[in-house]
Amino acid sequence: MSAPDDLAVVRTLAELADLVARHQGLYVRWSRGPRTDLRAVSSKDDLTGVPLPGLSANPLDLEPWWRDRPVRVWVARRLHDYHHLPHEKGPGVRPWVLSGREIARGPDNEPLVVDVRPLCWIDRRVIGEAKAEMSRQENPWGPLRRS
Repeated sequence: MSAPDDLAVVRTLAELADLVARHQGLYVRWSRGPRTDLRAVSSKDDLTGVPLPGLSANPLDLEPWWRDRPVRVWVARRLHDYHHLPHEKGPGVRPWVLSGREIARGPDNEPLVVDVRPLCWIDRRVIGEAKAEMSRQENPWGPLRRS
């Protein structure tokens, strides 16, 4: 598969929420992009260095228990949980949306995805919108950052 990095760009949280509401089987991945990732379609366990059988990604699908709550809040949380990764993983790391097939689970119970189809980049302004959305919620919530 070709791995273009010149994907469309989702520029608002509303646009991303609309995409998630219309499509099943989407994931967000924080990396240097499809051109790099699709060379081997494998992630690595940061703790042990063990190669994983797919790309580590986070599901964007709404869970049934979410019911009729706002898709915007669901998507904002999915982005907010991992917005620290560009700072920890280094220059060039940013979020992008993909579809694919879950083949296994990684050491943090994250889906490992193969048959990856890159769909779009997520603009950094969307991350800012996600942070703002989380700050408006009833209870405080931080990213899933390890110290």
